[in-house]
Amino acid sequence: MLSDVRPFMTFMDVEHSRSYIDDLYSSDPDKCLTSLICIKNSVIGSNRQKESVIAQGIVPRLIQLLKDRNRKAAIRLESVVTIGSLAKGTGEHVELLINCGTVPLLLDLLEENDPLLIDACLCCLRTLSQQDTGRFQTVYSHRHLQKLLSFAEPEENILRQSCVASILSSLCKGASEQNALRLAGAAQVLTNMLSICHTAVRVPTLTCLAAMAFENRAVAEEITNTSYKDTKVITILARLLSRDKPIDMQLEAARCLTNLHRAGAIMAYDAVITFRTLPCLVRLCQIEHSTPHRAAAANTLAYLTEVDSELQQTTAISNQLIGALAELLNSNNVLARQAAFSAYASLAANDEDIRKRLIETNRLLIGWDGESGQHRHVRAFASLGANDEDIRKRIIETNRLMERVVDGLGDPNEGVRLAAIRCLHSLSRSVQQLRTTFQDHSVWRPLMALLTGSPPLELLSAASSTLCNLLLEFSPAKEPMLQQGAVQLLATLTTRNEPALRLNGVWALMNLAFQAEQRVKSQILTALGTDQIFRLLADSDTRILMKTLGLLRNLVSPRAHTDAMMTLHGPQVMQAVVLVLEGPHSPDVKEQALCILTNIADGERAKDHIMANDDVLKKLTDYMTHPSTRLQIAAIYCITNLIRQEEPGAAERQLRLREMGVVNILNQLSTTPDNLLYDK
Repeated sequence: MLSDVRPFMTFMDVEHSRSYIDDLYSSDPDKCLTSLICIKNSVIGSNRQKESVIAQGIVPRLIQLLKDRNRKAAIRLESVVTIGSLAKGTGEHVELLINCGTVPLLLDLLEENDPLLIDACLCCLRTLSQQDTGRFQTVYSHRHLQKLLSFAEPEENILRQSCVASILSSLCKGASEQNALRLAGAAQVLTNMLSICHTAVRVPTLTCLAAMAFENRAVAEEITNTSYKDTKVITILARLLSRDKPIDMQLEAARCLTNLHRAGAIMAYDAVITFRTLPCLVRLCQIEHSTPHRAAAANTLAYLTEVDSELQQTTAISNQLIGALAELLNSNNVLARQAAFSAYASLAANDEDIRKRLIETNRLLIGWDGESGQHRHVRAFASLGANDEDIRKRIIETNRLMERVVDGLGDPNEGVRLAAIRCLHSLSRSVQQLRTTFQDHSVWRPLMALLTGSPPLELLSAASSTLCNLLLEFSPAKEPMLQQGAVQLLATLTTRNEPALRLNGVWALMNLAFQAEQRVKSQILTALGTDQIFRLLADSDTRILMKTLGLLRNLVSPRAHTDAMMTLHGPQVMQAVVLVLEGPHSPDVKEQALCILTNIADGERAKDHIMANDDVLKKLTDYMTHPSTRLQIAAIYCITNLIRQEEPGAAERQLRLREMGVVNILNQLSTTPDNLLYDK
């Protein structure tokens, strides 16, 4: 703690240091000014000196001097400059400065008329905002934002414009700040600033626009609608992608356009995305650029291509890109390796052909050395493989890629582990690779090891999503994962507070139950328990409810298992179905419940559970006349299974249903104009 710092021994001269601190409190303005200059000079570039003077309590005095308008201008100016120097220290130094109220004071000082003081305050605010990593909440009022923006007008100097852009980009951390900047008119001011041919202004301005547009459609659309002298901002941004611009400027312009696209303000097929932004990012991933620049490009490329299949296919055309991303995985830079994995995951997400092409690229992974650069490239690979099977195959068959992914799962860096899991999740969508490459590399082992530990929430969510694919019925990994306790692990996930984890847990169990042996199905029901099944059926998240119904449907099918499962768990299954049919659910949900009844009615003895339940039979007849054709068809399917003539007791069941008016309903439905319903 700062309060525990031992008395400083290196501040100036030991014998004279106390006198300089004492002079800071002197009523003599010259002594006070001399003390300030001495302190300022001593702390420049030295965190140890900063800690020493802070420990002696000078910050409140500096703030007091700043507040006093009767002080000499030079004293107030040196006070601001000294605070700015202290702000370049450690996180503890910044925390103390912010907790002392420096930010509101500096913002208020911007209202004064001293140009030098204003410049110093803006520089100090820039330093504090850049050091603030989110631990300290700083709220800028509408008045403060408008005042800051006034210093970015064309007539202001470059220093002020650069400071304002940096301050605004740093404070824009979420939707509330994005909306506040929009209301303050930041979109137009920042667009105007892009016309200033100075890197120190343009780059932070682009960073701020990108931050404002991130996942905020309303703000993104306002930005795209702004112009500077009749030139749309999109056109201006496209010009900044040119090769003759500084690399940092190209990267930030590409990130801005990417965020505008992902927020819904620019379509994927827009020429500025397909013919300008995408090629620029691919080019900046190439080996001739520095590793940090390539990592940033790969990370943005991953986000750009993450959800759009056509962008993934266009990106994957370049074999040079695949090789360049692969080379980044050998980097000592953690962010570079992470970005490469991410790009792979995006490219391989949706298209099997793209997966194949990526996998077959032989130059992809030669080594895995070092500790830093990888999560962005992992993300880029994840995006490349997001939707295309051909890309996934190329990624996986690339020399040693799966080894690198498996290594990434155990990387000490959390960001790399997360990116590797996302890449694995993307690649696991390939049916062919689940049967071959995934089994060859036993990717389930590190995945299970990770899941059985105590991973962070985001990592657990990505890992459990991957588990859903590894437990499909054709996956060779299913049996060894069962032996490692996968059922209990997944059952535990269904009890988590986070909806995403509950969904992944029940989804994986549904996949596991499909065409599984009866012992596995019994294991699932035992691990979940009746109470938990009912809790899942009452979940407010419809996706969880649907997957739970899918799980029940798989548990009571195929026909060979229906009778055995209903003998063991019949009352509980019937109660679950009735619970859903009586609830205020959509036709989609109730259709799944009726499908479970249809599977039960397919059993030789299991159908007795339906015939013995007057309430269920009444519901079936009611759904035969329901306004939803889908529910009518599902109910008729169930009735058809109940009355099959070749099975014992068919005559009695037919008589019972005839007495309930089923024949009359069927006669009425014979005149329906719906061909599918008529056929049933």
